[in-house]
Amino acid sequence: MKVRAIFSFARCWAMIVKEFIQMRRDRVTFNMMVGIPLVQLVLFGYAINANPKHLPAAVLLGDNGREVRTLLYSIKNTGYFDFVKQVKTESEAHVALARGDVQFVINIPPNFEHDLLRGDRPALLIEADATDPGTTGNALGALPVLLNSALQDDLIGPLAFLNIGNGPVDLRVHALYNPEALTEYNIVPGLLGVVLTTTMALITALAITRENESGTMENLLSMPTHPLEVLVGKIVPYILVGYIQVGLILVIARVLFHVPMVGSLVLLLAAVFLFIIANLALGITFSAVARNQRQALQMAQIVFLPSILFSGFMFPFRGMPVWAQAVGEVFPITHFLRIVRGILLKGNGLLDILPQVWPIALFAAVALTVGVMRYRRTLD
Repeated sequence: MKVRAIFSFARCWAMIVKEFIQMRRDRVTFNMMVGIPLVQLVLFGYAINANPKHLPAAVLLGDNGREVRTLLYSIKNTGYFDFVKQVKTESEAHVALARGDVQFVINIPPNFEHDLLRGDRPALLIEADATDPGTTGNALGALPVLLNSALQDDLIGPLAFLNIGNGPVDLRVHALYNPEALTEYNIVPGLLGVVLTTTMALITALAITRENESGTMENLLSMPTHPLEVLVGKIVPYILVGYIQVGLILVIARVLFHVPMVGSLVLLLAAVFLFIIANLALGITFSAVARNQRQALQMAQIVFLPSILFSGFMFPFRGMPVWAQAVGEVFPITHFLRIVRGILLKGNGLLDILPQVWPIALFAAVALTVGVMRYRRTLD
């Protein structure tokens, strides 16, 4: 009796050939393995930028003299600031910052030019939305050197003495909502959206495709129930799981990281419900399109990485090119991050978050409709 060799190159080669044959037959998986990384490399290589420029800024103009215009032009010429609006009052400026319409408000006080020419070093106030320190850091860092040189061509002759010392202008920066520039104030609330995105959609997709593979889902749908009733029954328990995750994250954020919670937690929990529904609807869509759990997992991975990178969680959203920002606006997590940071750090109310609520609701409605229609066609 012959003893089988411990390792046979012939048998090993046969297994290798077998795997290549299976890979060739499963072209969907092969295309994902080869094509998706190339697409992501190109997209992320062009889109990700840790030094954002052309950030929207508003001007509260109390003086409009020649030196003021020169100063504002020099600030705009740095490339970091784009003046998109002029506000008339402090309250209007704070509303624009709270809603995220602008990143900075440049406050020129009355009699600025008069005090400048007298040598009184008038104050130039820059109010910044510092919820994401990475977005505003480089822009604010460029201002001190700029202010010392911006008026050199104007302050000559008898006014040359104004360029001596600390410079002609006293720069004052108010970093609102995160004055100490703590990154955990930005990251920890953002994790609320990331965790819900990566768990809710994936769990739903795998749970439903598992039943599809075993045949139990068709048994459920063949009963005298509407497909929507079955799907709602499948996702409701995961809503409870999602709220448990939210509670744990909020407690840890407060106890360990001391993240301020300025706004209404009730409003936040209401927004969380809509966001959970959107992600569960996405999971239903994955399960409706995928043939098995492996394909559902692959689809989820394809969507999760762009949604996280394009949402502004890891890299400044306004640092991305316009086309990348348009892609990011499609994902619910982009809007949810603005909601959760706005409520916790800025104290935003319902009217402030409404512009971010309707895109999440629209995404949820579209995804849920696609999922229900696919299951209904499967029954037919």
